[in-house]
Amino acid sequence: MSMPPYPDAVRLEQTETIHGHQVSDPYRWLEDADSSEARSWLTAQDELYARYLAGLPGRERFAARLTELLAAGEAGLPAWRGDRQFFTRRDPGHEHAVLYTAGGSGDGERALIDPVAIDPAGLTTLDAWHPDQDGRLLAYQLSHGGSEESMLRVMDVATGRDVDGPIDRCRYSDVAWLPGGQAFYYSRRLPPQAVPADEEQFHRRVYLHRVGSPADADVEILGDGMDKTNYYGLSVSHDGRWLVITASAGTAPRNDAWVADLSASAPDAPSLQVMQQDVDARSWPRPGRDGRFYVLTDRDAPRGRIVVTEPADPAFPEYASWQEFIPEDPGAVLTGFAILDGAGTGGAGTGGAGTGGAGTGGAGTGGDGTGGDGQLEPVLLIARARHAISEVGVHDLAFGELLRQVTLPGPGTVSGLSERPEGGHEAWIGYTDYTTPAMVLRYDASAGAVSEWQRAPGTVDLPAVRVRQISYASADDTTVRMIVISGHEPVPGRTRPAILYGYGGFDVSLTPAFSAGILAWVEAGGSYSVAGLRGGGEEGEDWHRAGMRDRKQNVFDDFHAAAEKLIADGWTTSSQLAVWGGSNGGLLVGASVTQRPDLSAAAVCSAPLLDMVRYERFGLGESWNDEYGTAADPAELNWLIGYSPYHHVRPGVRYPAVLFTVFDGDTRVDPLHARKMCAALQHATLAPAAERPILLRNEAEVGHGARALSRSIALLAESLAFAAAQTGLQVAPARA
Repeated sequence: MSMPPYPDAVRLEQTETIHGHQVSDPYRWLEDADSSEARSWLTAQDELYARYLAGLPGRERFAARLTELLAAGEAGLPAWRGDRQFFTRRDPGHEHAVLYTAGGSGDGERALIDPVAIDPAGLTTLDAWHPDQDGRLLAYQLSHGGSEESMLRVMDVATGRDVDGPIDRCRYSDVAWLPGGQAFYYSRRLPPQAVPADEEQFHRRVYLHRVGSPADADVEILGDGMDKTNYYGLSVSHDGRWLVITASAGTAPRNDAWVADLSASAPDAPSLQVMQQDVDARSWPRPGRDGRFYVLTDRDAPRGRIVVTEPADPAFPEYASWQEFIPEDPGAVLTGFAILDGAGTGGAGTGGAGTGGAGTGGAGTGGDGTGGDGQLEPVLLIARARHAISEVGVHDLAFGELLRQVTLPGPGTVSGLSERPEGGHEAWIGYTDYTTPAMVLRYDASAGAVSEWQRAPGTVDLPAVRVRQISYASADDTTVRMIVISGHEPVPGRTRPAILYGYGGFDVSLTPAFSAGILAWVEAGGSYSVAGLRGGGEEGEDWHRAGMRDRKQNVFDDFHAAAEKLIADGWTTSSQLAVWGGSNGGLLVGASVTQRPDLSAAAVCSAPLLDMVRYERFGLGESWNDEYGTAADPAELNWLIGYSPYHHVRPGVRYPAVLFTVFDGDTRVDPLHARKMCAALQHATLAPAAERPILLRNEAEVGHGARALSRSIALLAESLAFAAAQTGLQVAPARA
């Protein structure tokens, strides 16, 4: 494919001294996307990409196959309020998932919020939804154009009409309803005029809002004088007695936690008691219906454990009162739990691992055991991920003893557990794997059985793929695990094009999930690998911390070693390998391109962080400095400048082909990172544009996260076709 010269980009002699480092920034002028110079450059990049796209084979075929695979749709985990349920589902042909309700006074399924009905252009997304405790009112949050700037409204579920709002500045806000639906706690940023000009994204406060009253009259509960980057978690127990608030500074892997007894203080002036403060750990307290508090924590347990404490304890809620209930599993990360202790389960008698249940218990020959009244003993469902593969165990609620394992459809991911707030014998389990679209299972404690509750609504033909998890050694001999999805076995002398995907940050675990992109690539003849790098959460908090701050290079070393493993085992070669990642994973790809340009032929770098000297100045960057470090500190700048991809582009290197994909509505990671890096690589690379192009795909009216399905398909089809062209994957033409 012939390519014109890259657009001109002026290289400024712009260097500044920061903590003794001479830091060059020749493309700083591209930080201002509204300048005439930047607009001209962007227009030229758009024209270059359009010309490349016009001659790119395989795009139509990938788009068609992705459309077929994504017609499976998806089903979301239900939230129960009495006999009414709320859940999301995306049906075949729908651009967005729709929020439904069913039950209640005998009415059938009914759509409550359809983003496309609200906005036929598909640019509005449903960010969050929170039914009140009776299922009569629904707080929900919408944003537009990818901004994620949620506007909060309250709907009357019976009529579908809004009765309150909109309330602005509610991005990432929990909603915790008080009984009766007259008020709720939520978090909201201070108005722009009340904060410095560059801090509008921060400064949250927790408020009590009374439905129907002006938001400006809301009572502030917590937040004044606290870290400006704080995010707040909020919940109120089903009986309305306990308020729980957690706070974390940005994405720091630690939080503070408070509880308040609302039976002893007014809702607008709760007496908050410290449960955890200034501790380097995370804890999430949950009031149980039995009067105990259950706390999921990684305090003194990096893979997670559950402790209990009781309000009657004189030390409540101090750490001294915490009693271990479910200990840490040294080989698996605890990800969630559900308590089944209502109708259909008993509260008295002997249980444990005796006889009486169905199936075979994990700790004996019986099931869940029977109570003295003939009913099953209350149980606790525990979800764990063992080397990124989920499992669910059933435990006795009295003593925590393991009774059995729940049989899941395969080696996949439990995305969440749901139960009835008032208790019961049922739990709902969100599930997916590489060949199973998001679905919901139902666990019945009275029968000790699991069944399908709601499958993804569409039926599609899936390609035959093999999924295997392999281990390899990183540069420091640390064992890292990687999942390889393929339609073939590695055969000596018959290497094939491959994609290597990674993330490695913020305690995010890469676990099995249905992916039309993976299936389409494998069906076309390639292999796709997902590496569980340090920095992620695949092996617990220690694993996360081994890849953050001054240890960030471990993440890149793990990724390089993954590529080397695929090459050594005969899956692929460096000339057939594409590396892929987005956001923090885009930083990973940028480091791969600049540190090991020899390892791959191509890179897909989406919404990336690349200028690590100035990242804190834009978007939500300042909330990530616990993960990366801050350039304001001399020692931490040393870490950042040591790997910052933008600052490690060197002239005369044969860099891989790179496709940067960015989004104008992105309020998390500013597209300036990709603009500057694109200009730097176009200037520096030794490879001709016709062989290894450096391209920028800039998309308007979408952001970092959720988007309409058709837009996702277009982005993914173009990215896959780019990877195929650069790695030699021959894609069959689209079917007529």
